[in-house]
Amino acid sequence: MLKAKVLLVGPRESGKSVLANFVSESTEGIGSYSPTQGVRILEYEKPNLNGNSKGAGCRFELWDCSGDQKFETCWPALMKDSHGVIIIFNPELPSHLKEIEMWYSCFVQQQPLLDSQCLLVAHHKPGSAGDTENLSLAYPLNKIKLIHSNLEDDPEDVRMEFMKYFKSIITFIDESREREEMSIIS
Repeated sequence: MLKAKVLLVGPRESGKSVLANFVSESTEGIGSYSPTQGVRILEYEKPNLNGNSKGAGCRFELWDCSGDQKFETCWPALMKDSHGVIIIFNPELPSHLKEIEMWYSCFVQQQPLLDSQCLLVAHHKPGSAGDTENLSLAYPLNKIKLIHSNLEDDPEDVRMEFMKYFKSIITFIDESREREEMSIIS
């Protein structure tokens, strides 16, 4: 079974834990807001996610990272051996739009990960206006796949977008392994 490590990062109170719980089908911590201290790791198994993996399935480690910058000294340890980064933000807060550039710089560019290993999630909280049309992001964020999540209105659409992203991570891991094996052979 393949194993993939995906980090969920972004500003405080952006909805990282809510989305991590939703995607992993966990009921842990549902209810009132409680800031994540450091990191919370959820394991999530998805059998037969990618037909190319001989039906072996995949175990995802979703690393729900605190948005509090007081944990910045821990970030290098969190990033080690990660296969992907999901940057989650609240598009209704202008401060979040500024902060996501820092999250991208720290967690994607410094690793270095490819932009295809990154996903931006504009998370609309319950009761929010949810304007999905007028969100313009500056370079280099405008090169990254952006999805809007609203768990009240379209939870299955959100789940499908995450599954597409997870499939792309599995494909990347498979291709990297094949290249590594071929380099050993030749």
